[in-house]
Amino acid sequence: MKFKILLISVCLILLKLTCQASPKDYTITSPNAKLKMQVRVDDSITYSVYLNNNILITPSAIGMTLQGNVLGNAAKVSGTKSKTVNNTLHPLYGKEAILTDNYNELVINFEGNYSLVLRAYNEGVAYRFVTNFNEPIIVVNEKAQFNFSGSPEVVFPETDNYTVWEVPYVSYNSITAIGEGKKAITPTLFSYPQSKTRVIVAEADLLNYPGMYVKKQNGKLVGNWSKYPAEIKMGSWGDFVMQVAKTKDYISETDGSRAFPWRVIIATDDDKTLLNNQLVYKLATPAKLTNTAWIKPGKAAWEWWHDAMLPGSSVPSGMGNRNTKLYKYYIDFAANNNLQYLMIDAGWSDNYDLLKVNPKVDVKELIAYGKSKNVGVFLWCVASTLIKNLDANLDFLQSIGAVGVKVDFFDRDDQSAIALFEEIAKASAERNLMVNFHGCSKPTGLQRAYPNIVNYEAVRGAECSKWDYSANPDHHLLIPFIRMIAGPMDYTPGSMRNRSKEGFKPVDPGLPSSQGTRCHELAMFVVYDQPLAMLSDSPTEYEKYPDIMKFLGAVPTVFEETKVLDAKVGEYAVMAKKQGNTWFIGAMTNWEARTVELDFSFLKNDKTYTVDLYTDASNANTNAEHYEHKTIQVTKKTKLQLSLAKGGGAVAYLKM
Repeated sequence: MKFKILLISVCLILLKLTCQASPKDYTITSPNAKLKMQVRVDDSITYSVYLNNNILITPSAIGMTLQGNVLGNAAKVSGTKSKTVNNTLHPLYGKEAILTDNYNELVINFEGNYSLVLRAYNEGVAYRFVTNFNEPIIVVNEKAQFNFSGSPEVVFPETDNYTVWEVPYVSYNSITAIGEGKKAITPTLFSYPQSKTRVIVAEADLLNYPGMYVKKQNGKLVGNWSKYPAEIKMGSWGDFVMQVAKTKDYISETDGSRAFPWRVIIATDDDKTLLNNQLVYKLATPAKLTNTAWIKPGKAAWEWWHDAMLPGSSVPSGMGNRNTKLYKYYIDFAANNNLQYLMIDAGWSDNYDLLKVNPKVDVKELIAYGKSKNVGVFLWCVASTLIKNLDANLDFLQSIGAVGVKVDFFDRDDQSAIALFEEIAKASAERNLMVNFHGCSKPTGLQRAYPNIVNYEAVRGAECSKWDYSANPDHHLLIPFIRMIAGPMDYTPGSMRNRSKEGFKPVDPGLPSSQGTRCHELAMFVVYDQPLAMLSDSPTEYEKYPDIMKFLGAVPTVFEETKVLDAKVGEYAVMAKKQGNTWFIGAMTNWEARTVELDFSFLKNDKTYTVDLYTDASNANTNAEHYEHKTIQVTKKTKLQLSLAKGGGAVAYLKM
């Protein structure tokens, strides 16, 4: 009898161990059934991603190492929940008035008070960990592998530090060609040319946690994060940048009950979809602001890029003459050309003391003068200076009537730096102040919770034309497909000194020029997402071309509808965006001249539209400033062939 009882007990134990050791598989698919994510729970948690039943990411381990606990090791499932969501979102502004928020979700709950949340949209798939601990936790590291099938081509926004996002993009013909230990900021692009498949690795809803990089480690690509700072010192340019002098041996100190950032995989076999993919926004925390009437995106005159020079003007200009009189000229220019704002950059106050105003610049008078002409004023500041006394500094900006603040030189994305973005956005919103982040890490959707964040830099932009050759048309046709996936970007277009590849040279100090044609530069105002858009060049230069200012005055920075007419990553983009009854079209090409077709079949039936069309002139390959402007009539049936010069472009705006 005892033997039988012992035998039964042994059998039960073996059965239990067998059941525990059996892997469990879970599958979640997109609403259109084209994308699929499979998760296996075994000794570790792994995921795979498929597009049209073709595997893109082979089993890749995910997990989190906490002090005293490892999420994902020998995980035991305690239950699951699934749901389908099909809602509509109504962003305060953007490139669509209405977004379809349609996804399938699966929550896998584990013993030990944590969960893995999976979502599948038509645009991509995502996962995140959620913990439910009573005490704060320390995250030693996170595991996120990206084991790609085969060896796709890669566009790597490569960096050797954790302090800069204005990086050039490095192209590799395969993952194997990336050097061991090299890392890139996200979003990062992977391509399978034969199947025309693109895969982008990104993240969303990054709150109080370090930003994710992609790193080559032991021959594979893995997530990588900066360590938690133990000591901060001031340094870098101007000795006002918060630099990490020492770090802890872990990446995060955080609440034990929280949701961690989404790890996002976007996959498509149609390049056009990348230009209007808003998955990062959809995954982000919903709006936290209720009173938003004061948030008004728009265009701004700006002095810094062209060194505040006004050639031909009777007003003394240049960086040494930045004073009240000079800035009034900019306000008048903005008022006369349908620009809503003036951005006053560095120099109006002390870099180390925001309240110590430059006596040459009567900020109160300027703001009052701008208000009389319906031109609001943004003011620049250093992030470290602003946060020394955040409330007092923002109270001051509010008291003098500024509409917003441009906060620069974060140069970090460790956990404590990421927390600053939300802190500044929240405190600014309490004072009805808009925010333009510069020297910042890439957006991950915080502008959804705080729509007073009207732009982010985090892109190798027009400023680099002052120093090197990296801001060129090849680069211009990568960033809208990759960086713009993350969110809006303050490239600061608008150069009127346009040069061919052979004719360009960096200029600093002085009046810089840009690479690509005049129409290429204008097209950025349509193709690029920039709720707050700078006009980077000198007002006196714009004033020479009333027809150019007709377009720049008319083109909005936010739209109700966006249609991508044609596109290929790194080569060309043709987009149409609507605001009210007016459509705006932008076309851009890289350094290769090409012909693109404008197909107007998206227009209303039985309507004739009047079109202002700006195209590269026949000699724009050699003289990039030359363009043609004409007015034509089109209908839904019209198709136009546009010849784009090397580094060329075209713009149009249509009215019924």
